[in-house]
Amino acid sequence: MSYAAALEQLNAMVPELYARAGQPRRKFSLDEIRILLAELGDPQKRFPSVLIAGTNGKGSTASTLASILTAAGLRTGLYTSPHLERVNERMRINRAEISDNDFARIFFRVHDAAQALVLAEKLPQLPSYFELLTAQAFLYFAEAGVQIAVLEVGMGGRLDATNIVDPLLSIITDISLDHTEWLGSTIGAIAREKAGILRRGGTMITLPQHPEANEMLGEVATELDVCGISAVPYMPPLGEPTGSYRVDALGAQIEVDSPLKGAHQHRNLALAIAAAVELKERHGFPITPEAVVMGIKETCWPGRLERIARNGVEWILDVAHNPAGVWALRAGLHGWLGEAKAPALIFGCLRDKPVGEMAQILFPFFDQVILAPIQSARAAAMDDLLAAARRTGTPAVAAASVSEALRLATERAAGKTVVISGSVYLVGEARALLTGAKIEPDKTEPAKTELR
Repeated sequence: MSYAAALEQLNAMVPELYARAGQPRRKFSLDEIRILLAELGDPQKRFPSVLIAGTNGKGSTASTLASILTAAGLRTGLYTSPHLERVNERMRINRAEISDNDFARIFFRVHDAAQALVLAEKLPQLPSYFELLTAQAFLYFAEAGVQIAVLEVGMGGRLDATNIVDPLLSIITDISLDHTEWLGSTIGAIAREKAGILRRGGTMITLPQHPEANEMLGEVATELDVCGISAVPYMPPLGEPTGSYRVDALGAQIEVDSPLKGAHQHRNLALAIAAAVELKERHGFPITPEAVVMGIKETCWPGRLERIARNGVEWILDVAHNPAGVWALRAGLHGWLGEAKAPALIFGCLRDKPVGEMAQILFPFFDQVILAPIQSARAAAMDDLLAAARRTGTPAVAAASVSEALRLATERAAGKTVVISGSVYLVGEARALLTGAKIEPDKTEPAKTELR
């Protein structure tokens, strides 16, 4: 079967389509992914893994750690979600995306196995979009003989499909309020869900953060006799560095010079370094100081304060999609632009996000906001976006498409800076248009909120 057929079949599994058909929402459970993986020979047991949960920073931490492991000469798998432009981005080995042919071949192998289980009444229904992709990634990594895999949790942790593995390390990044419909209405409740990736007698790597999160993570770690490792020693020296900085690790001074910009990335980099040190010192992986330096420098994670020069404009793309992410974006922009306002922001988000709060944080930083539609049934209504802009006093205009938003911004900010943010969908489509990449018709999947 072809790659195009695989995408068509995959997109038919989007939860939104099930809801439209009148089917009930799936319940969170690891039972179905466990049955499917057993039918596939339990590929997740054929390689060691590191599991990363949190609200913000998971992908940056995962991509940096995977890059370090790759630089150390290890055949390294990286599984992340969601994707910006192509679903293949979610599955990488040594920085290279899964090929279209391998994607189609393994997808249909997993899909056919799931169908057979349904027909045999061993599964009550086909796996979800995310469950199927997770099983596909595990099978891909196992068949390719990866020596270690870095896995980003999709949402939550305790009942996420990735949590079926038995990780060497569990990393928990910064926790804030997001996906409250699924994870709970308090930071403590959300932290407990994230702490579900911890294992009895295992290892947790984290940093001090919100007191409620600290308290809950500490409680769960104590219950499970988890060894807690703080990444604080790998944070930069006091005083925000303007560029690279040095930290002590693996008996050497490590130069931290990452393409991932913004002070918030220092925390993600520290977590990745702490994990690399733990993998070397406690698990014997051949990681050298030189590999850490090189891996950090060669990290590729687009759409995170990413700068692209096109059409006489400097575009800054960032997938900030919740208040914590928007604050980090604003801080990063302040470091570059100072007190001056940027000419324009292209913004769009999903309706389950706190649109008003995000607007209050970000919109006043710009002369004008250009609101762009998102290719998702869960997109916020344009009227709601316009109303949020009015409440901030920031001039706003609605564009009919992302391409029109880019054109309007180019006219508004010739020779200056335009920021694009608010949703992974928006940033992905805009990035594809700016770089000339082909946009795949698979943008209906809810970003990180599909049922797993």
